[in-house]
Amino acid sequence: MIAVDTNILVYASRTDSPWHQRGFSALAAVAEGSDRWAIPWPCIHEFISVVTSARFYNPPTPIATALTQVTEWLASPRLVLLSEGASHFATLRELVDRLDIKGAVIHDAKIAALCIANGITELWSADRDFERFPALRVRNPLLL
Repeated sequence: MIAVDTNILVYASRTDSPWHQRGFSALAAVAEGSDRWAIPWPCIHEFISVVTSARFYNPPTPIATALTQVTEWLASPRLVLLSEGASHFATLRELVDRLDIKGAVIHDAKIAALCIANGITELWSADRDFERFPALRVRNPLLL
C-alpha cells in the first residue's frame, strides 16, 4: 500500500505550485486506482496548516477550501487513514534510538513509524529526510 506525504498533498492542491501538475497527476493515479492507499493523519493536519498559512502562500488557501479538499480525499473508498495505535510508541522509539533522531526530524520519524507499523510498502514524498529510515521505501512521484 502506498502512503502519501504532506508535500504531495500540498502540490496536488495548490495550482500556483510549480509541482502542481505532477503532484495532482500522481495523487489522482493512486486515489483513483484499484488498490488501497493511505494518508497519515499528521499529514492531513500539516496539509491544512501549510496551505492556509500566509507564511507559505500568498494568498493562503481559505480554510473552507482546505477542509473541502480533505473531505474529498476522505471520500475515496480505498483510502486508509494511518493513526497511532498501541504499538506506535514502540516503533517510534526504536527508530529514534537506532537512528539517533531528535529535534524537528521527530515529526518525520512519527510519520515513518505510522507507515512501518501499518505495513506501508512505499511512502510518496518529495522530502529527502525520509531516506534516513531504511525500513521505509520512499519514492518521489514528482520525478517520474
